[in-house]
Amino acid sequence: MPREIYLVKVGMTMTEGMVSEWFIADGQPVSKGDMLYALETEKVNLDVDAEMDGIVKHVVEAGVTLAPGDVVGYIFAADEVIPDDFEGVASTNDTLSTPLPEAMPAPEVPKTSPQPVAASTGAAEQNVASRTEEGRLKASPAARRLAGELGVGIEGVVGTGPDGRIVEADVYAAAKAGSTQPQMILPPVSAEAVANVSPLARRIAEAKGIDLAQIQGSGPNGKILQADLDQVPTAPTAVKSVAAGPKAGSTVPVRGMRKTIAQRMHQSLQETAQLSMDMAAVMDDAVRLRGQLIKEWEGEAKPTYTDLVIKATAKALVRHPMMNSRFDGAEIALLDEVHMGLAVAVPDGLLVPVIRNAHLLSLKEISIESARLASAARAGTLGLDDFAGGTFTVSALGMYGVNSFTPIINQPQSGIIGINQLYDGVAWEGENPVKTTQMNLSLTWDHRVLDGAPAAEFLASVVEFLSEPYRLLL
Repeated sequence: MPREIYLVKVGMTMTEGMVSEWFIADGQPVSKGDMLYALETEKVNLDVDAEMDGIVKHVVEAGVTLAPGDVVGYIFAADEVIPDDFEGVASTNDTLSTPLPEAMPAPEVPKTSPQPVAASTGAAEQNVASRTEEGRLKASPAARRLAGELGVGIEGVVGTGPDGRIVEADVYAAAKAGSTQPQMILPPVSAEAVANVSPLARRIAEAKGIDLAQIQGSGPNGKILQADLDQVPTAPTAVKSVAAGPKAGSTVPVRGMRKTIAQRMHQSLQETAQLSMDMAAVMDDAVRLRGQLIKEWEGEAKPTYTDLVIKATAKALVRHPMMNSRFDGAEIALLDEVHMGLAVAVPDGLLVPVIRNAHLLSLKEISIESARLASAARAGTLGLDDFAGGTFTVSALGMYGVNSFTPIINQPQSGIIGINQLYDGVAWEGENPVKTTQMNLSLTWDHRVLDGAPAAEFLASVVEFLSEPYRLLL
């Protein structure tokens, strides 16, 4: 009997997803552990491995939105006959007789390494054994993502999985050892290999300015995948006169992340009473403080103006708990913890990872965590826990020269702050004008939760902390 291939459920909140790409063509053989298809959801993209050897039969084309647990294909045993008219029976999570497959959380760091990390020569020899006959490094997608998060060169990790496959425990062991792993010298990449790239990987490469000719693909037949780009630094790019993206006359399908954004933003405007206001903060002292901290924290953290606003907002939310709340119709729940959502633009839309307990973190800790989340969002390596529990959100457009905008509330939160560009303003010392550096903050809040006056008091507190930034270090 063939075994079903399900649309993997990633976490309890996942409601839909799609096979964005099949790595194994219809009717082609697959081995257990090979990458089978790319899963795309509203928040997370990941590669799904085959659970057995056999012949793959697709019943769903790439790009079709389905519910988690739907059958997208089958794997037949090598000696089974696949009927010419076989289409399978697509099932949903309401009809499954067995539990849905669900992505496993990352394991805890093992107390002892499953296998000691070899010295330079041994590691190189082990990695030769960890490649397929086609030269593809055998490493699970989870291991590749973890290596990117921990800064471990996966080419130098000793694989202890089946047939020398590199698994997450091997990456943890390499990170714990803290040794510099050797990087294998790979053969030049041909033009044919560059053309053999997944759509998601191509979009990420374009966004990060990565030269695909320098990337060795680890997918089937050398295909370049998202995981291959996780550890590649972003290349500096020149400002283009023509915006990248869809071309005039084309159509853009509304699916995946874009579909989710469209639905949630429309729902937010329909179900809440949103008003907005702007207020200017004098940033002269904040500019000086940031410059001093960049020098003092060199090599540890590089604070941004967004980090300063996050810290100021977290302190203001403690002072004004009505803004750190949720409205459920019958009551307003004031929340004990401050979990700051950070809106991050990615090639396909917008992600909002969360800095947890921002009110308890130092400015340096916020700077480190925001940089990690932003980098992981753009690399596509965020986990579900990175999105959980946000109580308030900040969104920055100042880098685009924006002076004011109206951000939309991320439900069920009660407010969101928009961060605008720095600009030259004027203050008055008696009758004398003085040039200052200022920044407008754009607040959108839910009028069902609090009125204009308390909302203005909250925003004034954020401005106060930014105008006297030494208080952000207390």
